[in-house]
Amino acid sequence: MQLKIMPKKTPLSAGRVPLILFLCQMISALEVPLDPKLLEDLVQPPTITQQSPKDYIIDPRENIVIQCEAKGKPPPSFSWTRNGTHFDIDKDPLVTMKSDSGTLIINIMSEGKAETYEGIYQCTARNERGAAISNNIVIRPSRSPLWTKEKLEPIILQNGQSLVLPCRPPIGLPPPIIFWMDNSFQRLPQSERVSQGLNGDLYFSNVLPEDTREDYICYARFNHTQTIQQKQPISVKVLSAKSNRERPPTFLTPEGNASNKEELRGNILSLECIAEGLPTPIIYWIKEDGTLPINRTFYRNFQKTLQIIQVSETDSGNYQCIAKNALGAIHHTISVTVKAAPYWIMEPQNLVLSPGDDGTLICRANGNPKPRISWLSNGVPIEIAPDDPSRKIDGDTVIFTNVQERSSAVYQCNASNEYGYLLANAFVNVLAEPPRILTSANTLYQVIANRPALLDCAFFGSPLPTIEWFKGDKGSALRDDIYILHENGTLEIPVAQKESTGTYTCVARNKLGMAKNEVNLEIKDPTRIIKQPEYAIVQRGSTVSFECKVKHDHTLIPTVTWLKENRELPTDERFTVDKDHLVVADVNDDDGGTYTCVANTTLDSVSASAVLSVVAPTPTPAPIYDVPNPPFDLELTDQLDKSVQLSWTPGDDNNSPITKFIIEYEDAMHEAGLWHHQTEVPGTQTTAQLKLSPYVNYSFRVMAENSLGRSSPSEASEQYLTKAAEPDKNPTTVEGLGSEPDNLVITWKPLSGFESNGPGLQYKVSWRQKDGDDEWTSVVVANVSKYIVSGTPTFVPYLIKVQALNDVGFAPEPAVVMGHSGEDLPMVAPGNVHVTVVNSTLAEVHWDPVPLKSIRGHLQGYRIYYWKAQSSSQRNRRHIEKKILTFQGSKTHGMLPGLEPFSHYTLNVRVVNGKGEGPASPDRGFHTPEGVPSAPSTLKIVNPTLDSLTLEWDPPSHPNGILTEYTLKYQPINSTHELGPLVDLKIPANKTRWTLKNLNFSTRYKFYFYAQTSAGSGSQITEEAVTTVDEAGILPPDVGAGKAMASRQVDIATQGWFIGLMCAVALLILILLIVCFIRRNKGGKYPVKEKEDAHADPEIQPMKEDDGTFGEYSDAEDHKPLKKGSRTPSDRTVKKEDSDDSLVDYGEGVNGQFNEDGSFIGQYSGKKEKEPAEGNESSEAPSPVNAMNSFV
Repeated sequence: MQLKIMPKKTPLSAGRVPLILFLCQMISALEVPLDPKLLEDLVQPPTITQQSPKDYIIDPRENIVIQCEAKGKPPPSFSWTRNGTHFDIDKDPLVTMKSDSGTLIINIMSEGKAETYEGIYQCTARNERGAAISNNIVIRPSRSPLWTKEKLEPIILQNGQSLVLPCRPPIGLPPPIIFWMDNSFQRLPQSERVSQGLNGDLYFSNVLPEDTREDYICYARFNHTQTIQQKQPISVKVLSAKSNRERPPTFLTPEGNASNKEELRGNILSLECIAEGLPTPIIYWIKEDGTLPINRTFYRNFQKTLQIIQVSETDSGNYQCIAKNALGAIHHTISVTVKAAPYWIMEPQNLVLSPGDDGTLICRANGNPKPRISWLSNGVPIEIAPDDPSRKIDGDTVIFTNVQERSSAVYQCNASNEYGYLLANAFVNVLAEPPRILTSANTLYQVIANRPALLDCAFFGSPLPTIEWFKGDKGSALRDDIYILHENGTLEIPVAQKESTGTYTCVARNKLGMAKNEVNLEIKDPTRIIKQPEYAIVQRGSTVSFECKVKHDHTLIPTVTWLKENRELPTDERFTVDKDHLVVADVNDDDGGTYTCVANTTLDSVSASAVLSVVAPTPTPAPIYDVPNPPFDLELTDQLDKSVQLSWTPGDDNNSPITKFIIEYEDAMHEAGLWHHQTEVPGTQTTAQLKLSPYVNYSFRVMAENSLGRSSPSEASEQYLTKAAEPDKNPTTVEGLGSEPDNLVITWKPLSGFESNGPGLQYKVSWRQKDGDDEWTSVVVANVSKYIVSGTPTFVPYLIKVQALNDVGFAPEPAVVMGHSGEDLPMVAPGNVHVTVVNSTLAEVHWDPVPLKSIRGHLQGYRIYYWKAQSSSQRNRRHIEKKILTFQGSKTHGMLPGLEPFSHYTLNVRVVNGKGEGPASPDRGFHTPEGVPSAPSTLKIVNPTLDSLTLEWDPPSHPNGILTEYTLKYQPINSTHELGPLVDLKIPANKTRWTLKNLNFSTRYKFYFYAQTSAGSGSQITEEAVTTVDEAGILPPDVGAGKAMASRQVDIATQGWFIGLMCAVALLILILLIVCFIRRNKGGKYPVKEKEDAHADPEIQPMKEDDGTFGEYSDAEDHKPLKKGSRTPSDRTVKKEDSDDSLVDYGEGVNGQFNEDGSFIGQYSGKKEKEPAEGNESSEAPSPVNAMNSFV
C-alpha cells in the first residue's frame, strides 16, 4: 500500500497529480502526455522538437551541425533531402548522423570545404503513424572577403565645402558592421556636422581645417568569423583659406525630392536624411497625415536617422525629413510601404481522436500580400497524397468526419508569400484505448480532521472515459452536494470528518471497457498544545522553566522543538530540554527574549510562545551613566497662525543631568520624512514657544542631551497645519541672458515648497528695456525657473524683476536686476589697421576700435590672424598656416613676435564678442627686414690629396635674406693640437664647392665656415680633415669621405726620422703628464667642454637627441682627434637640426601672455660666437690637457 499524506494546507493544484488528462477545446480531442513508463504501448506520430534556423549561416572554420530532433512512439527514423533530392549520407564519409537523432554532423575540419555543402536541406522524421518535416534549412558559409586593392588619391578641398568619404565594403555574409577609425584604432568623432550613413559612407555637411588628416579608415567587422577588414586610408586636406560663403541646405542622401522605402512587418524601419550646408543644417522628422508612434520611435545619428521598431502596416505612409539652417530649409518625402511575411493567426494543433470522432485542423495566417495556404500530408502535397475518405480540405481548414485508425497522419500547413513562409506540423492520432487508471492502487491518504481531502484518480482512455467515485460497498456514486469531482478525476472532500474515513473506489468507463482503482482515507486528530509556556520575569543568575504539553493523534509521533527568537537555542549547557519542559539555568541578560515551543507531526504543526524578561537582583545596582532616555508626552498648545507652544516630559537622565533639549520639525506636506532643526532650549526648560511659517504641516520631536551624548528622538507630536499667507520672499539669482540674437532668457532660483507660504505658487516675471520709455511687460508663469522673451532686439540692456505669488497674494516688491538680450556676431571690422616693423622678428599692429553698437554683444577683445606668404611650390606642399593672437578688452595695438626675417606677411584684425568673431579687416601686408642667416646646412671635405682638400656645402636652410658671400677660415693643427695661423677666404655666394691648394701633406686642418647677408654673419659650422701622406694613401671616396683622417698605407716604421719623432713625442707626453699632475693637485680643472664653451658659438653646438642637452666631447672608435658636438656622419656631412621657430600662441588664455600694451612677455636674447684669433678662429686653444686627450 502506498501512503499519501495530505499537505498541511492543501489548495487545489493540478500539479500534484502524477499525470493529468487535459481536455482540448476541439471536439472530443485529447492531448496524450508521452510518458514511456506509464504509456509504453501508446503510439504517437512524430513531432519535430528542434531544428536549425531557416537561414543558417555557418562558420567555415568549424564542423557543420544541422539539427533535427523529433519525438514519437515508436521512435521515428530520419532522412534528409538536399536541394529537393534525397541526400544519401552513407555515400559521403564526411557526413554522419547522431544516434537516435536526425542531427547531421559534417566534418569539414579534417578535409573538405564548407562551400561544397551549401544548399537547401530538409529533414523528415517518420514512424508508422506518419511523417513530420522540418523547415527548408538554407546552409550558407559566412564570408569576410578582403577589400579590393585601390589607389585612393588625396582629397583636397576648400574650408566649408561638403564631402562624402565612400566606404563601399566588400559584400560579406552576413553583412559587416561598418565603423570609421584612425591609424591608432580610435573611433573618429561624429557630430551633427560629421556622421556615418546607413550605407557606411562618412558624410561631412561642411569641412573645417581640423578635418585634415591622412588616416580616414573604414573598417568592416564580420561578427560571424570574428574578423575585421580595413580599407586603404583616405587622405583629406582642407585648405584653411577663408571659409566658403554660407549656403542653404541640400541633401547628400537621399537624392531628389521624394523616394520610396519598403520594410517588413516586425522589422526596424530606418529612414535617413543627411544634408550639407553652411552653417550645419539640423534635421527634423514628421509624418504626413499622422503622428509618429511615441513608444516605438527613436532618433539616431544626431536626428539624421528615424527608427521605428516593431513596424506594422499602420506605419505605412509619407514621412518627411526637413533640413534647416539659418539660410533656408528643404524637405524630402519618403513613401513607406510596410509589407509582411506570413505570420500566424491560428496555428494548427495536434488532434487525438477516437474512432468515429470528428475534428478539424485550422491553419490561418496573415501577411502582405495575403499568404497562400497549402496542405501536405506526411510531407506530400495533399493533391497527390493517398486519398482519405474521412478528410476534406476547405481552404485553410481540414475537416475530419468519422475518423478511423488509418486516418492517423501528420499534416503540414504551408503559408507563403514573396517575403517568406511558415510551416507547421500537426498530427491526427486516432486511438482506440480502453480506460486505464494511472494512480497507484491502494494509495493511503491521511488528512487532519476539518481540513480538505483530495483523492487522486489520474486516468486515460480513448474515447474519453467518464469518472465515478464510490465509497465502501455503497452502490450509488458520490454526488456533488457533499463532494467535488474535478475534470482530472480528483475527488475533493471540502471538510473531512472522522466519518469520512474509509475506502474509495474510482471507476473509469468508455465504450471499450472499464477500469477501477481503490484508495484509502484516514482522518487524524489535530495536534494541540494543552499547556502553553507562560511569560516569566526572573532575576539575573536564577533558573527559569517553560512548560509545553502536547496532545496528538495516537497514530502520529510528534517532535517538540524549542526556539529562541525563531532560531535554534544557543549551544550552552545551561539550556536543557526534557519531555515537556525547557529549563534555563544561571540566567543572564542575553537570555531575555521570546521562546517558542513547536510541535510537528507528519500532517500538521502547532506552536506557542512566551517572553522571558531578565531583571537585576534585589540589591541596588551601581549607577549606570548613559545618554538620556527620549522625552515623551509631547503636547501642542496656544496654536496661532505663526507660533505654537510645545511642551514635553523629560525622560530619565540616567545619572547625568540634561543640559539642553533639541527640537526638530517635519514638513509632512512638502518634505515628508525629513527632519529639520527648529531650536534648542536649556535642560531645565520643558516648554518652548516656536515660530512657524505659513502653510506648513508641522510635526515636532524632541531630543535630550547630557554630557554623554544625545538621546533618541521622541515620538512625533500631533500634526499642526498653519494657515496660508502670501510669500515673504522672492526668488534669488535672477539673471537675464539671451540664448539667441532675438530673445532674452530670464532665469531664477525658485522658492522651495517650505518657502511658498501657500498653495498655487507662481512667479510674476517683468521686464522692460533699460534705455527706453516702455512700460513694464509682465507675465505670470507656473512654478518654473525660466522664462524666454522672444522677438527682442539684439544685445539690448533690460531691467528684470521676478516676484513670487500664491493663491493668497504677492511677495514684497522684488529687486530690479539688469540683463541683456542675446548677442549676435559683430557687424564691423576694425579700421585703420597699420603695421610697424620693430625688427626682423617683431612687429607692432595698431587699429581703430569698432563702434560699441556694432559689436552687438559683450566685447571680448580683438583677434589678429597673420600668415606668411609662400612660394607656389610651398603652396602646393602644404596649406597656409594662419596664426592667431587674441588681445582681451579694448586694446587697439599688439605685438606679433616670432616672425621670420626677410619674409612677407599678411594680417587682418577682427573684433570678438560672446557670440564669435566679426568680419575681418582688409588684409594688410608687411615685410620683415633681412636677418643673419643660419649655418650652412652641410659641410663635407672630399678628395683629399697631398696638398689639397675640396670642400662641398649646402646653403643655409634659413638664409633670412640674400646671401652676399661665404667666409671660410682654416688653420693647421699639429700633433699636440696646437693651432697654426688662421687663413681667411671670401667665397662668392653662388658657390657650393671650393678646392684649397698648396696645403701641407699629412696635416690636419680645422675649418670654420659661415654665410653672410647684409645684416651680418650667420652661425658657423666647423669641420676637420687631413691631407694624405702620399698618393698611395688616398682611400676610395666612399671610405675617405667617411673618415676624419686617412690611414697611412706605406711602411714607415723602419724610417729613422719616424723613430726620432716618436721618441720626441713620448718625451713631450711625459712632461705634459707631470705638469698636469702638479696643476691638478693645486685644484686646477681643464675640461675640454669648458674650453670649447669659451670660444664656440652656442648656436652651433649640437643637441643630444634624447634629452636636448648639449653634446659632450668623446673619443671616436678609431681615436680620432676631438671634434665639437656629436660625431660627424660617415659621409663627413654636418647637418644642422632644423629649428623652425614655432609661435606658442602669444595671445590670451592658452595663446600666450602680453603686457598691458600688448607686447610679448619675454625677451629675445642670444650669444654671438667669439671668433678665434681673428674673429672666427677655433675655440680649441692649445693646452696640455687638449694635447693629451687628442693624441693619436
